[in-house]
Amino acid sequence: MTKSLFIFGFGFSSAAIAAQSADSFNLITGTTRSAEKLSAISQQGITGALFDGKRLPPDTKERLKDTTHLVISIAPKQEDPILEATSHDLLSYCPNLEWVGYLSTVGVYGNHDGAWVDEDTPPKPVSERSVWRINAEGAWREAADKANVPLSIFRLSGIYGPGRNAFMNIENGKARRLVKPGQVFNRIHRDDIGQAVSKAIKLKADGIFNITDDEPSPPQDVVALAHELMGIVPPPELDFETADLTPMARSFYGENKRVSNKKSKQVLGMQYDWPDYRTSLKRMFEEGSWKPA
Repeated sequence: MTKSLFIFGFGFSSAAIAAQSADSFNLITGTTRSAEKLSAISQQGITGALFDGKRLPPDTKERLKDTTHLVISIAPKQEDPILEATSHDLLSYCPNLEWVGYLSTVGVYGNHDGAWVDEDTPPKPVSERSVWRINAEGAWREAADKANVPLSIFRLSGIYGPGRNAFMNIENGKARRLVKPGQVFNRIHRDDIGQAVSKAIKLKADGIFNITDDEPSPPQDVVALAHELMGIVPPPELDFETADLTPMARSFYGENKRVSNKKSKQVLGMQYDWPDYRTSLKRMFEEGSWKPA
């Protein structure tokens, strides 16, 4: 039987999802907002399709008809753009649909003052964007139940990988060692996102999964190790309270929690290839995989 994966929002994480899921599908399609980017998608062996966040062009609708597996990698703006474009009726656009995956964020948990959270922790989003996310999760659950297909919701921590990491911040002159006592963050390499989605597809998994590393850590420690590996003196520590930050950057530090990935290991069989920042930075530096792909 023909298997077709359709990814709404073909970007940084989606490229890893497509690469690790390639063996399971006859066709993989990814959307972009502009026609100019279609050639870049095709160079990765992916069929490009257009979606401007509002309307589905006829060609895109046609491709959805054969879709068996759907991955959503577009952030909502108040409402989810894909559900709005499909009138919350997935089967009318994807009559052969078997499974849906939604990429969300650990931001939906809000602030827990450094305490551990897992998938059973009630969400209490702080930022507006996280409120939109938890609302979108609920809307996708309703749509998937209506279509009678399993839905995996992947709550992702801070994403890094080739071209997006502490080494690149050094290269670009943007490295800062911000210190807020007690603050920790989880992280996730994009290839582990790809692995998680690939495993969920094969299992037709249903439920919420935190996809995140094993070791939530202070951000200044990551910056320091990256400088050490590059043989560069790290920048001086900056007090978070007095540092010049954008409202967006400051808002991230308003959420402090340790996110457990235990369920992803137990249910999906995840074995994280990038389990903590020390392992990841050293491997990326040795491989040279910190540079843009």
